[in-house]
Amino acid sequence: MKLFLCEKPSQGNDIAKVLGATKRSEGCLSTPDGQLIVTWGIGHLVEQFNPEQYDPAFKKWAFETLPIIPSQWGLSPKKETKKQYNVVMKLIKQAQLVVIATDIDREGETIARELLDLGKFRGQIKRLWLSALDDASIRKALGALKNNEDTLPLYYAGLARSRADWLIGMNFSRLFTLLAQQKGYQGKPLSVGRVQSPTLSLVVNRDREIKNFIPKQHFTLQVILSEGTQPFATQYVIPEQYCDADGLCLSAQVIQAANQQICQIGQAKVESVETKREKQSAPLLFALSDLQSEANRLYGLGAQQVLDIAQSLYETHKATTYPRTDCGYLPESQLAEAPRVIQCLIQSDSRLQPLASKLNLNQKSRAWNDKKITAHHGIIPTMVKADISKMSEDEFRLYDLIRRRYLAQFLPVSETDKTQIVLKCGQHVLAARGNVLIAPGWKILFGKTLDEEDESKQALPTLTQGQTCRVVDTEMKTQQTTPPNHFTEGTLLTAMKNAARFVTDERLKQRLRETEGLGTEATRAGTIQGLIDKGFLKKKGKSLLATEEAITLIDNLPQTLKDPGLTALWEQALNQIAERSLSLDVFMQKQEIFVRHLMDDCIKKGISMGNIEIRKCPKCGSPMAKRKGKNGDFWGCSAYPNCQHIENIGAKKASRKGKKAPNKSVNEQISELRNLLSE
Repeated sequence: MKLFLCEKPSQGNDIAKVLGATKRSEGCLSTPDGQLIVTWGIGHLVEQFNPEQYDPAFKKWAFETLPIIPSQWGLSPKKETKKQYNVVMKLIKQAQLVVIATDIDREGETIARELLDLGKFRGQIKRLWLSALDDASIRKALGALKNNEDTLPLYYAGLARSRADWLIGMNFSRLFTLLAQQKGYQGKPLSVGRVQSPTLSLVVNRDREIKNFIPKQHFTLQVILSEGTQPFATQYVIPEQYCDADGLCLSAQVIQAANQQICQIGQAKVESVETKREKQSAPLLFALSDLQSEANRLYGLGAQQVLDIAQSLYETHKATTYPRTDCGYLPESQLAEAPRVIQCLIQSDSRLQPLASKLNLNQKSRAWNDKKITAHHGIIPTMVKADISKMSEDEFRLYDLIRRRYLAQFLPVSETDKTQIVLKCGQHVLAARGNVLIAPGWKILFGKTLDEEDESKQALPTLTQGQTCRVVDTEMKTQQTTPPNHFTEGTLLTAMKNAARFVTDERLKQRLRETEGLGTEATRAGTIQGLIDKGFLKKKGKSLLATEEAITLIDNLPQTLKDPGLTALWEQALNQIAERSLSLDVFMQKQEIFVRHLMDDCIKKGISMGNIEIRKCPKCGSPMAKRKGKNGDFWGCSAYPNCQHIENIGAKKASRKGKKAPNKSVNEQISELRNLLSE
């Protein structure tokens, strides 16, 4: 029997329809002769053991049980999907050939292969590599099945990710919760994660930067000139000796003196005129993070919302390709499919018909590049006549963003004349910039929704070197520097994707690929939502703000667990496993050494509770801790037996602020992680 193992029921139904597997049974579909069966998971059907499944002693959170490092890793069925797990395992035991048909990433690979390993499957394995779920794409993929070995390393990378996350999450969440409880903290467990902690650190650091920001007052001078009939604005170029390190003039007297002299002279002479024709290509196709950021900017949609909508466009509507991609490029072979894709777009929405005559389907934009393709290509419309009437408002919004990016590939480049004029008024230099859009090209698709730099769009008069212009008006401006903006879900996603930019250690920067980020396209939205659900982040309008619990946790975590650049090194190691340049065993050996070493260091350092309110003993001032007694829970002094003060649960809390313990040097911690993960 041949078994197709899919990731979810909707995926299974689409593939089964093409295969002719129309006979429905419990948790599967089969051909009439029963020789071909399609079944599915509901995402992961199994999960990592909880600590107590390895040893009942681990059920109690205690220092003496840490660190918890399994010698043999175990998986157990999820309770909520146990029924489907039993169906799949029974079918695996009956199959001679299994075709893995899950999503084409390391998590999809892991979902299928962990079941095959549990079922001790020893038959033949093939891989269905699908980027879209329309009939044509499924048939094409069925004709080009990959061999087992082609994608097996993705599974090892998935196991490494899962096990590394378990080691960090289980051990350090317990450790820091226990350390906090020693100081009297009785809130919910302090959650630590390989990806979530550095992501949270980004927000904490940004909030702190904004809070501590001191505005700097500075001064500028705008001068309005005219060559006759057309006035235009210029800026006084402040000499370097009057500027600070940021290029700002902090002295009003300097500007006042320049203003007075310019007004007295009354004219300026053109020193140079330079006009450049700038050609701007259409943006690449959407990767998931880019789509999430754009949808957040334009429509205020959350990262998880966008992922769910994109998944619906892919699975339910069959209108777009696989969404969990980190790539904005397309295979060159797909250029031949463009006429059919565009025909379907116009059939789906007649409002696009006037655009058809403007499209050059023979044009090969920079987006078509085989050398830039990763495991997946950019998100594009499929060769399906989508029924846009069945889409929700948000579904159509995302679909529209995706199709516009695709259509833009077949429109001309955008052309803008950028002019810079330098003039002199006595010894004072004035500069003017102006942009004139010559040919909008692909920009006709986007209107005012483009996120363009705030550049001068004034139309400058035609001037020549040596020409004189009259001073019409001047304006001194008192300005203040502004702090950076709070993160939104969109800008936080971008920061997560570009975590390598946060690396300051030069040796590490050389080893870290610029493309490495925090987590993957498939997991970033869940990480942000998880931080919100756990109470570490709160929303204020579009902004994300860190809570007091978040600030205290980040202030106490060692640098290696919260540094975005260092955590990107983990992601690089996982990608190296997928690329066969690092083994799972070596990676896990390094993880174990790292966890043991770092845990010892954290225990020696202890924890400071910052601004989190805790209870202190009214007799001796030591922290109070919640304890279990024969008659229930009670508050007991942590200085016991020297102080034996106790209180019934419900006693009034008192606040106490602790001092932050010094961090281990960042360079030492960077060296440790680099040595462990990048040797």
